[in-house]
Amino acid sequence: MEHTVRIEPHGRLLRVMADQPVLEAALAAGLNLPHSCKSGHCSSCRARLVAGEIRYPSGRPAGISAAEERSGHILLCQARALSDLTVEARLVASVADVQIKTLPCRIAALAPLAPDVLQVMLRLPAVERLRFHAGQYLDVLLENGRRRSFSIASPPHDSDLLELHVRRVSGGGFTERLFGATDGAGGGAPLAVGSLLRIEGPIGQFSYREGGGPVLMVAGGTGFAPLKSMLRHVLETGSRRDIHLYWGARQRHDVYEEVRVLEWVRLNPQLKFSAVLSEPTASEAAHTRVGLVHEAVLADHRDLSRFEVYTAGPPAMIEAIRSSFPRHGLAAERLYFDSFDYAPDSRRR
Repeated sequence: MEHTVRIEPHGRLLRVMADQPVLEAALAAGLNLPHSCKSGHCSSCRARLVAGEIRYPSGRPAGISAAEERSGHILLCQARALSDLTVEARLVASVADVQIKTLPCRIAALAPLAPDVLQVMLRLPAVERLRFHAGQYLDVLLENGRRRSFSIASPPHDSDLLELHVRRVSGGGFTERLFGATDGAGGGAPLAVGSLLRIEGPIGQFSYREGGGPVLMVAGGTGFAPLKSMLRHVLETGSRRDIHLYWGARQRHDVYEEVRVLEWVRLNPQLKFSAVLSEPTASEAAHTRVGLVHEAVLADHRDLSRFEVYTAGPPAMIEAIRSSFPRHGLAAERLYFDSFDYAPDSRRR
């Protein structure tokens, strides 16, 4: 059964299946509405329900309070339509000028970055280009409507090959097939160099904003990927902004491009870098910062009022940053984040 969803104040009409998240239908129609985790935690996709009824498949999500629900707010990533709807939401102006496309591509190269992280390089057909903003992501389209989401690690000005950082996920058929091409394991036919894929993108409102003030970037695990796109954009297009990159991980090998980052630091005096390990070995603990990455940021910068902050990683890290950084002077409108889970193949991130 289908329902009609009207998105105000834009007057856009969508068709949504009864079991389809409203956000998924909006993105499929090319409406880049605010969103991040797509799991109901971060509240980025909060909107106001003007008319109609919705349901949540697992009850009220964690990202919306009972008071917000009573005032008519919903989370679009989890809401399913029970009737025709009218929803008041906003488009993301900074990424509204790029078109979401569905394109074929081939795997051009595979290289291990860490024991559980692969660098995947995708080549589009010669006649196609994917316009995107540094920080956005794409979806790899799989069988039976499933998809996997990956941040684009390459910058917009160097998009002949699209770079992804893919973490191996237990039970994730796509990632197991990718890693099977390099280690002989994994289920199903391995995806190897030359394999054909279909992608959809660019997606997401997490994107770099041009400016002149100082920037803090905070990565958790493969959350480094969208920040790498931003860093290369800044460093390779002549911007002179002061940037301090923090990369939080469990152990040293999880900071999988540290050598490259340190080379950037050597060549660019405006860039600083700190690796922070939460579960280091004894030898690692003697030679690096230990703890949680957001706490390391606050230890170095007690006053965040003059910074912009870009952060990408797992929901727990993002939630800690969203709750603690504003107490140290960070303006809410200067915090940009991308929150994502490492989950098996699904319909949306």
